[in-house]
Amino acid sequence: MKKILVTGGLGFIGSHAVVELQNKGYQVVIIDDLSNSRIEVLDSITSITGIKPDFHQIDLRVKIDVQNFFNNNSIDGIIHFAAFKAVGESVEKPLEYYENNIGSLVYLLQEMRDRKIDNFIFSSSCTVYGQADELPITEKAPIKPAESPYGNTKQIGEEIIKESCNAYNLNAIALRYFNPIGAHDSIKIGELPLGVPQNLIPYVTQTAIGMREELSVFGDDYPTPDGTAIRDYIHVVDLAKAHVLAMKRLLEKKNNKNFETFNVGTGTGSSVMEVINAFEKVSGKPLNYKIVERRQGDITAAYADTTFANEVLEWKSEKTLEEALLSSWKWQQKQ
Repeated sequence: MKKILVTGGLGFIGSHAVVELQNKGYQVVIIDDLSNSRIEVLDSITSITGIKPDFHQIDLRVKIDVQNFFNNNSIDGIIHFAAFKAVGESVEKPLEYYENNIGSLVYLLQEMRDRKIDNFIFSSSCTVYGQADELPITEKAPIKPAESPYGNTKQIGEEIIKESCNAYNLNAIALRYFNPIGAHDSIKIGELPLGVPQNLIPYVTQTAIGMREELSVFGDDYPTPDGTAIRDYIHVVDLAKAHVLAMKRLLEKKNNKNFETFNVGTGTGSSVMEVINAFEKVSGKPLNYKIVERRQGDITAAYADTTFANEVLEWKSEKTLEEALLSSWKWQQKQ
C-alpha cells in the first residue's frame, strides 16, 4: 500500500483529496497546521471512509519540524496543498504569503531530494495565466506577470519545482485549478473558511443563511455579457479525483516529462450573476447583493480548456454548477 503525504489535508480541497485517496486504497498521512482548518475534519474524513488518517500538526515553515517528520515517516509521494490562498489578502500581506507558500515548498523539496522521495503533486492555480489572451485557456497559454502576490507564489512555486525536477531527478505534476466549490455528497466535509470568506460561494451561502448582511459583487462593468467577472467553477470532488489520477500517473511512471502541468476545470465559464441566479434557483433563497467597485487583482474572465487532462490524465469533470451549488448550500445549512 503506497503511503501518500497530503499537506493541508484538513483544508477544503485537501480533505476531499484524502477521502478519494483512501477510497482508492492509498495509505494517507496528513500534515496541517490548523491555521485555516479544524481538527474536527479528521473525524469527518474517518466517518466517510472508515479509516482514520495519520495526522501531524506541523507548521511547514519550521524546517526542523519538517525534517523530524521525514526522519520518522517513509513516504511514497506528496500532494502539497498547504498554502495561504486569498487573492485580496495576499495584496495586503505579501510577505506572509511569500514566507508561507514558498518557504514550505522549498523545505518539502529539500527533504524529497535528500531522501530520494519521488512523486510530487503541486496545488497550482489558473492565476498563473493572468488575463489570458485567448479563451478557453490551454496549458500552452503564456504565463503572465502575476496580478497578486498569491498568484505570484503559484508561478514561483512551479518554477522552483521544475528546476528541482531537472536538478535532482524528481517527478512532479502541477494541477492548475480553476475555482473549486461544493461539498462531499455525505455533507460531512466542505468549505469552512475561518472568519470572513474570501471566496464567492461561501459568501453566497453565508449571506443566504443570514450570517452576512449582503453579498458584494465586485464590478458590473467588465466586458462580459452581463458585466460581471467570469470564472470556471469546478466541484471539489471532481478536483480531488484529478489528484488521485495524477499521483497514479507518477507512481506508475507514465509521465512524459519530469514536470507536467494540467488544467483542472469544467471548460465552462459562469459569470458572478449567473452563479447568483443558479444558487437562488437551487436553494429557493433570494440573495441580498449589491454591486461595488472592482477588486484589485481580479481579472475579467478565466475558464479552462480541459482537453489535455481529459485525454492524458483520463480525467473529466462530472458534476454540474447546480449540483455543486446545492451541495454547498446543504453544507452551509448543516453548519
